[in-house]
Order: sequence, then structure tokens, then C-alpha cells
Amino acid sequence: MLSRWMSGSSRNLEREYNCTVRLLDDSEYTCTIQRDAKGQYLFDLLCHHLNLLEKDYFGIRFVDPDKQRHWLEFTKSVVKQMRAQPPFTMCFRVKFYPMDPAALKEEITRYLVFLQIKRDLYHGRLLCKTSDAALLAAYILQAEIGDYDPGKHPEGYSSKFQFFPKHSEKLERKIAEIHKSELSGQTPATSELNFLRKAQTLETYGVDPHPCKDVSGNAAFLAFTPFGFVVLQGNKRVHFIKWNEVTKMKFEGKTFYLYVSQKEEKKIVLTYFAPTPEACKHLWKCGIENQAFYKLEKSSQVRTVSSSNLFFKGSRFRYSGRVAKEVMESSAKIKREPPEIHRAGLVPSRSCPSITHGPRLSSVPRTRRRAVHISIMEGLESLRDSAHSTPVRSASHGDAFVPHGRSGRADSSERVAVIADESYSPADSVLPTPVAEHSLELLLLSRQLNGAPCSIEEEKESEAGTPSAAEPEEPHELRALCPGGSGRPQAEQVNKFVLSVLRLLLVTVGLLFVLLLLLIVLTESDLDTAFFRDIRQTPEFEQFHYQYFCPLRRWFACKLRAVLALLTDT
Repeated sequence: MLSRWMSGSSRNLEREYNCTVRLLDDSEYTCTIQRDAKGQYLFDLLCHHLNLLEKDYFGIRFVDPDKQRHWLEFTKSVVKQMRAQPPFTMCFRVKFYPMDPAALKEEITRYLVFLQIKRDLYHGRLLCKTSDAALLAAYILQAEIGDYDPGKHPEGYSSKFQFFPKHSEKLERKIAEIHKSELSGQTPATSELNFLRKAQTLETYGVDPHPCKDVSGNAAFLAFTPFGFVVLQGNKRVHFIKWNEVTKMKFEGKTFYLYVSQKEEKKIVLTYFAPTPEACKHLWKCGIENQAFYKLEKSSQVRTVSSSNLFFKGSRFRYSGRVAKEVMESSAKIKREPPEIHRAGLVPSRSCPSITHGPRLSSVPRTRRRAVHISIMEGLESLRDSAHSTPVRSASHGDAFVPHGRSGRADSSERVAVIADESYSPADSVLPTPVAEHSLELLLLSRQLNGAPCSIEEEKESEAGTPSAAEPEEPHELRALCPGGSGRPQAEQVNKFVLSVLRLLLVTVGLLFVLLLLLIVLTESDLDTAFFRDIRQTPEFEQFHYQYFCPLRRWFACKLRAVLALLTDT
């Protein structure tokens, strides 16, 4: 009896798994789930812990042992999605950025979105002019420490905050000046609201870039925003496609296809190459989910999408949540007392060091900072308003895309004072959402020496509790997504064409073989089913049987007897 109870207890323990989810304020939520628990169960636990009702904008992200990011699917088992060994480590992040974050119903939701965009600014995903950067940083300062107080805030106090990977003394003075003179009296909630309103106007708002290459072999970053599909190359946005212009997204192996239908029935296909097939599939799934969330009127319009081609089934995927319009309608019906918000404030943060943590970047060695921290200020200035306009014609595809550009230019004296000597590179400043927040390494985009496919080393090492093993020594090592000849994409296209031809030949031979077997059954077998009887009694079949098949059979029999006679004689 005791042994049976102990064996039953051990089986129950084997069916339970510990999960740790890192939240946006760098705190951690730990829970235990059953083996068959769905992703929705874990997500609901988190939202209950955060007292969050407007939860459709958020998701849970994790990284597999191959360093590939994934969004947790709520309709599937958590354990089956996690290929790593327990305990599982995940991150709670904004998955769908609100089109107007200031219009969110509850303050707790706005605060969580504020934390996400604050991370985007710090990790280099949100680029802007220097003046906008100073204003955004001042809003963060006001939200965290309140009004300027000469007794508490000595000269240079803004330099103790880390808003960007690097910033100049002139920018720090500008941040402090705005904080002192323009934001006095604003509560944390008001400062966060103003921060969201300003961030929402920037062209890189909501960008979570996926590194790829175009058909010419040039490094590019693809991203999905609340307003459409974006392609970034260098310091420019080379394509902006609205969601209602995207007709289809498909992937095959490492190749991602975007089908665009513009005005006057102009149809375009954009082709990009991801580092790995897994990265390409993740890109495709993110695109399907974002298009469904922002474009559709209601979730009943969601359809299962397939990446299959003519001969192979491919992957099938279906977005399972509500769409943006339904979320906003549901939010308008929320009627409850506003939940209490416990702001991080001066709590130690792995991602954004606070004023009590000593000099900026003190926790990161200087050589590592130089290698893996691109100056956001370089990006801020190089992505000046004039650089945001989309080219009339793409160098890769030769197709016109109309931007919603802005006018204006930062003055050159300020640019010289702020920009560092290193050149801006989107591979350094436009980053996927990091998973390990206390690790400040940016993704290292490198290729294996033995010719293996490109891989992405992101800020994920701390998920397994291990530091990053690869640290480049010079910034120029991060210039390209996958260093290599530009002929690789063309060679891949040739290989795919050859494979398609071989597939067509195999399918044709298979069909002919099936037809031959059916013909033999019809003419030679004694099966007398109604189906075969009806076919045999048709005049066409009788004519074929006596005029073609019988002579052909006699010819084959004669040749076969001749060959057998020749073999017996020898």
C-alpha cells in the first residue's frame, strides 16, 4: 500500500514543471504547471498576478536550445512547445503594440506598455532625433524620480540614468534641462502617458526586427508594426507596406515571400532570406498573427493559413486570439476600480540601471561595451527626418513604395557634438527583443567557420543561467548579418528550381505508374465489380483493348520470349 502511494506521488511530481517568467519590470514570477497545461493557462496566471484585463496586447516569449525565439502558442501544451529541459524560463512582453497606446483604458496597461517601449529605447529598437530622445528620456526621469529637487539631485544627476547604450554630456544636459523646466508637477502616470504619445509618433514604434538578406545579398531587417510591414536597410526604411496591401505571406525553407497588391492592380512579390529555416518560419508566423490582429474586423474572419506549394503540404498556422478592434471594444466595457500600480522606480533593474546604481555602464566591461553596444545617438542622428523617407524605387526590386515621410533636419553642430566616431549600423542598433535582460550584449550576427548556415546569437544566455561565450572585440565585426558572397541567394534559387523540376518529374512518373496499374487491372484481372464492368462495356475501351493493348501485349511477349531464348542458349 505504501509503495503504491509513493509510486503514485512520484508520477504526479513528474507531471509537474516549474516555470519562471521574467516580467517587464525585471521581476520574476514563478509557478508550477501540469504536463498537459496549455499556454493559455500560464498566460492567465500571469495576467491575474499583474491584475491585467487588457491582456490581448501581450504574450510570452521563449528561446529554444538552438537560440531561436518563439511566441508561446496558447492553444498548445506548454511542455510540448518547450524543447529545453525544465525548469522553463520565459519572458512576458508586448506582442502587439497598441495603435494608440495613450488610448488604452487602464493605467496598468499603459504602464506595462511604457516599460516595454522604455526597453525598446534602451536596446536600440526605437530610433529618433536627438531632440525627441532628450524629451523621451526626460519623461522617464520625471516618472521615476518626480520633480527636480536641487537638494536631492546634484549637478549631472541625469548621467546616472541609462536611457540609451551611450549618450553624450550635451544630451545629458538637455535631458536635465527639460526635466527641470518643462515637466515640473507631472505625476508618474502623466509622464508615462506623454511618453507614450511621443513614442507612438516615431516611425520605429512597435518594431521588432527580424534579420534577413535581400535578393542581392544585402543585410536587411524585416518588422511588423501596427500600421504595416517595414523593411530597414542601413539607416533607412526602404519599404513600408500597409496591411491592406499585403495579400499573402509564404515561406519555403529559408526564403520568405511577401505578396503585395498596390493601386492600379500592381502586384509585387518581395523575397528575403532568413538565417535559418526556423527563423524564417518564426518570421512567417509573426507576420500572419500581426496581419490578422491589425487588419481584420473580427476574429471570426481568421482563417488557417498554409505555406504549402503545389506538391508539398508545408506548414499550417492559425491566429487564435482576438483582433485589435474587438480588444478596443472589450476595453471600453471595463468598469472597475483602477488597480494599484507598484512602479519599479528605484528598484535595481538589469535592463535600465537606475540613479542609485553608480556611473552609467559601470556593470559592463569597457571592451564589451565597445564591441556590442552601438551608440544609439548615432542612430538617433543618422535616422534624421530626411533619412526616414522611403526611396521612390527599391534597389533590390525596382518597385515603388510611397512613404509617409517627414520633413526637417537636425542642425549639424548638434550632430557633431553628439555622434560618436563609429558609423551607424542597423545590425547593431535595431535589435530583436532581448530575452536575457541583465545581459547587455546585442545579437552577434556571425557565420560558422565550417560553412554552417547563419545563426543569431541574441541576449538569451541568461535564460539558461549562463553568460555569453562570444564577445567580439571590434565594432566592425557586426557590420553584416551573414558575411559571405552575394551569389549565395542566386545559387539557392537555382537549386530550388532544379528541385522543383525533379519534383514535377517524380509526380508525373508516379501518376503514369498508377494509370498503368489501373489499366492492367481493367484488362487482365477477373474482377467483375460494377465499376470495372461499366468501363469494360464502353465502345472506347473495347476499341482500345483490341486495337492497341492486345497488339502491344503480344509484342512485349514476343520480345520477352526472344530474350529468354537468348539467355538459355548462352
